Amino acid sequence: MESPLQLSFVNFKKDSYIIVEGKQNADRFFIVRSGKVRVFKEVEVVEEEGGNILNPGDFFGVVSTMSNHSHIETAQAVTDCTLISVHRDQYGLLIEKNAPVAMKIIMAFSKRMRYLDEALTRLTLKNTAEADPSHLFRVAEYYARQSLYNQAYYAYYQYLKFCPNGQHVDVARERANKIKAYAKAVYLDGSTEEFNRFYPKDTMVFSEGMPGSELYIIQKGSVKITKIVDNNEVLLAVLKPGDIFGEMAILENKPRVASAVAFEDAYLLAVNKANFERMVQTQPQIVTRLTTLLSDRLWFIYKQLANTLISDPLGRMYDALLMQLEKNRIPLKQGASYPFDFGPKELIGMVGLPQGEGNLVVRKLLENNKFRLVENKFTVLDVTEIEKQTEYYRKMQKIERARKEGASAAR
Repeated sequence: MESPLQLSFVNFKKDSYIIVEGKQNADRFFIVRSGKVRVFKEVEVVEEEGGNILNPGDFFGVVSTMSNHSHIETAQAVTDCTLISVHRDQYGLLIEKNAPVAMKIIMAFSKRMRYLDEALTRLTLKNTAEADPSHLFRVAEYYARQSLYNQAYYAYYQYLKFCPNGQHVDVARERANKIKAYAKAVYLDGSTEEFNRFYPKDTMVFSEGMPGSELYIIQKGSVKITKIVDNNEVLLAVLKPGDIFGEMAILENKPRVASAVAFEDAYLLAVNKANFERMVQTQPQIVTRLTTLLSDRLWFIYKQLANTLISDPLGRMYDALLMQLEKNRIPLKQGASYPFDFGPKELIGMVGLPQGEGNLVVRKLLENNKFRLVENKFTVLDVTEIEKQTEYYRKMQKIERARKEGASAAR
């Protein structure tokens, strides 16, 4: 017999703390039933869109609970309030009984994600997130210069399709024709019939700037998510089987903010808007998976935003490595070594440094005898060293911030 949905009601007095930032083991989230709740972070990098005061029907704690990571915010009762407490294991049942709640959470996540993604782009990459089809030409030009013809041809093709009267149409057509013979690009126009798709290694699933109408679930292989910034390709993530990507386009009808490229041969399941809404009704496990993935990504993006506040670039690198350990749930055991699946170029991209300056910082990092480069990928000989160094740089940052605040208060 299926277990019943058990939701409990909890009451909090005015001014009491409900959840506390940094606390491990978030296993439940809350929906406000009555009263008001304020959420805040130790360091607010960007203002929360929609403000920090939550009212009946709003929810909090979902990101940490569903991603199974530490809390990223503190919540405090502004008035006496009653909350509905939902345990992580009950989420699938909640959706089955109440699909609109799931859609509300997913839509809110998707919106928050786009908002934070743009903030992160502004802070780390020092430019605004350009997501309109004319950007496709710049993407194509970048890949053409790198002689990556699969990606270049794909982006030229999409530019010609979505900007038929664009200012670079003649150049794009001429260059696309020139490289066509050397490029293998698949599903240039998507395909409404084929849900199961095969993308050979180094072919593009979609390009930043183009409109999108599908999300993808990786069945086999891996996909990298990248962005072209200041004529550099920045690696945002490498996704593995079971991961879902491209959901922003389906949820918000906005252009793609990043590109997806098959990192190795990839078998994907493509889901369009109509199928997605059907899925929410009939397959709660997929919705739970999507919520978990979005939670994971949001948790990670908050951590990346906090990373931008560390002024010492070496401190930022240690912090970025610690994030990767947390993200991959690597236990921080003394003396345990760990091989990362990326090298200097990717780490420099993660902390948003120009390549030249980044190389100097990597050299400093490698002066630490707990680090090795093996086949151009980092290996740390003791994972607790990363935690120790990160704590040191964060502490220095706090002291620096307190000193600055003291100085400006004294003025």
